[in-house]
Amino acid sequence: MSSNYPGAYADRGVFVCFEGGEGSGKSTQSRLLRETLTAEGYSVLLTFEPGDTPVGRTLREIVLSPETGALADKTEALLYAADKAEHVEAVVRPALERGAVVVTDRYVDSTLAYQGAGRALAVEEVEQVARWATGDLRPHLTVVLDLEPQAGLGRFEGRDRIEGESLEFHERVREAFVAMAKADPDHYLVLDARAPVEEIAAAVRSRLEPLLEQAAR
Repeated sequence: MSSNYPGAYADRGVFVCFEGGEGSGKSTQSRLLRETLTAEGYSVLLTFEPGDTPVGRTLREIVLSPETGALADKTEALLYAADKAEHVEAVVRPALERGAVVVTDRYVDSTLAYQGAGRALAVEEVEQVARWATGDLRPHLTVVLDLEPQAGLGRFEGRDRIEGESLEFHERVREAFVAMAKADPDHYLVLDARAPVEEIAAAVRSRLEPLLEQAAR
């Protein structure tokens, strides 16, 4: 797939992504990684999708609010792609160019898992749109926190549009994350989300060590 940039992986900074189903602990692990690396003297940007830009906040409200109601599957996928395009241009790429470690809670894989596998759209078509939107920028490391959907969804009292989908939908999402990781083990780390928080954090930090040479301190 072609790219507007000289490579799929940034040659400055380090791009780390946390992926997984609902309630798997992505936000917790993202925060812990930022705290650890900041304490070690690295420049770290913690971000998330959808919604970490002014435009993204509006898009997040549309795609996640139960009040939105039903959306055409392609419409939903395009809204997520728009959020990603703005996020990469306004937040992610500028931070990488400064040499920062960018830690994001969700990225392209979430679109492939939720809007592709979950919605049963053609994953190849969804990926083409998502890669175009992000300039084919890929994380140096994607951490997949694997958890049974029943366990993760049980952690919420109220559910947004996506959380409220069927168990079968969330099972397809989980299978997609695991399949993507198996297809590219050099750039993925799959961890059991039921493991102790500190154990998961230590495994992530250990796997990240060789990549930090190109990060600013």
